[in-house]
Amino acid sequence: MTSNDMALELFFLFQTGFGALGNSFLLVLYAITFFIGHSMRPIDLLLSHLAFVNDLVLLSKGIPQTMAALGFNNFLDDVGCKLVFYFHRVARGLSLCTTCFLSGFQAITLSPRSSRWAEIKAQIPKYIVLFFSLCWTFHLVIYCNILLTVKGPTRIKNITENQNFIYCSAPTGVSVSVALHALIFSLLDVLCVGIMVATSGYMIFVLYRHHQRVQYIRGNKITSGSSPETRATQTILLLVSMFVTFYSLNSILALNIHLGRLSSWLVHASAFLNACFPAYSSFVLIVSDSQVPRYSLVLWERIKLLL
Repeated sequence: MTSNDMALELFFLFQTGFGALGNSFLLVLYAITFFIGHSMRPIDLLLSHLAFVNDLVLLSKGIPQTMAALGFNNFLDDVGCKLVFYFHRVARGLSLCTTCFLSGFQAITLSPRSSRWAEIKAQIPKYIVLFFSLCWTFHLVIYCNILLTVKGPTRIKNITENQNFIYCSAPTGVSVSVALHALIFSLLDVLCVGIMVATSGYMIFVLYRHHQRVQYIRGNKITSGSSPETRATQTILLLVSMFVTFYSLNSILALNIHLGRLSSWLVHASAFLNACFPAYSSFVLIVSDSQVPRYSLVLWERIKLLL
């Protein structure tokens, strides 16, 4: 094993472990807080779902990528490759969908009471679980084609007819159905990213207008603190910015891979960018969301009572 292989192995292992630890901490924290009967915000359900699907993204991509960096390129058979790629794509789609809904949810929450979103603001928390159900059903169905196309590396006989993803492979031939699926997925991704950008712009506008109003009322004196709603919005904006940045960079690499410009460097770089948002978003929430320390304190107090 070369020093580069060792560095890749440690890098993917650290990124996967670091991200899985953060997401699992949030998931367990939200779950225990809910089960002990402590009041939670509607947005916490969205954040816990985001932590769960981000864990799936990391584990379904990070562990195989780490094994590949170790030199074990044939550790998965056809069934293993199909399941790993299938659940990774489903989890990635759910992460995109949840982040998009999270951005829209916070934009509606932040909207003034006099706006046309006022009625929707009161109703939208009731449909969060329904949204999750529809998203899971939709993504589990539309990615079924992966179960037919992805194969194990042992099936590779002609490198000109297959894309070798180090530990799995897929045909390079572009049929009508494959092109149609790719077009649908691209349009859905672009739509979600467009919604995130639009809602983020709206939230920035609302926060700026609120800041100007506060300055006008209080003169030139700027308040030292901000409301929980404002802090939550700033956290969502940071998450959306991270997602759009990493998604855009990864899309460029993925396009090069699908065009046949395949190399182990491109595959590893794409895997790294793919895992950046799932790995680091949990720590943005831990550091930025004021409710996380509050929930942790409540949980700690309950633990002390039990002891």
